[in-house]
Amino acid sequence: MSEQATSFRPGNAGAVTLHYILDPLCGWCYAVAPLVRAAHQVLPIQLHAGGMMAGPNRRPVTPQLRQMVEPYDRRIAQLSGQTFGEAYRNGLLCDQSAVFDSEPPITAILAADEIAGRGLDLLSRMQTAHYIEGRRIADPAVLRALALDIGLDGPAFDAAYATQQGEPTQAHIHASRELLARVGGAGFPTLVLESEGCHEVVDIMGYLGQPSAWLDRLTELSRSGS
Repeated sequence: MSEQATSFRPGNAGAVTLHYILDPLCGWCYAVAPLVRAAHQVLPIQLHAGGMMAGPNRRPVTPQLRQMVEPYDRRIAQLSGQTFGEAYRNGLLCDQSAVFDSEPPITAILAADEIAGRGLDLLSRMQTAHYIEGRRIADPAVLRALALDIGLDGPAFDAAYATQQGEPTQAHIHASRELLARVGGAGFPTLVLESEGCHEVVDIMGYLGQPSAWLDRLTELSRSGS
């Protein structure tokens, strides 16, 4: 799959990197969050956010949306052990003034990466805020508060957010979707292991709730590709 190398940000020669194609409002990305955090202990991770609910796909919270996501949430909780809080289930999902929009949180992730390389940390905090605390992670004020929660400097985050907003975020989303198509990913989440110019889509969904087995598999793949 060496023809796909141009889809990836250049890295160190010989380095092994895990590329994570995601969306901050994707429930299945929340399902794999413990596995991604575990992987980050042993491998560098590059984030590629695909904008599942960005632009024309942004969604107001309606009874229909609630009915659509609730079965997935139950399935995610059953398979992964991830928690869905009361403030999310009977708060945010009932708030018809709220809008699910992936673009602002993606901008925030890019800003956190720009100033401190901490996009994954902010993504994790966003997922907790959304799925447990029932907060509106499409709200820039909420995003700033979450950035402060993980220790980012407020003025630096504000400046980086302004820089990444709009066209840079949209270009990132477009590139992430192109990458997803090139690697033949089935959707969000998709993880791709890059090693020595080769790229392999890694099955993460089969390891839900099994972080030790997942790390063993990831270590095996990393060694075989190095």
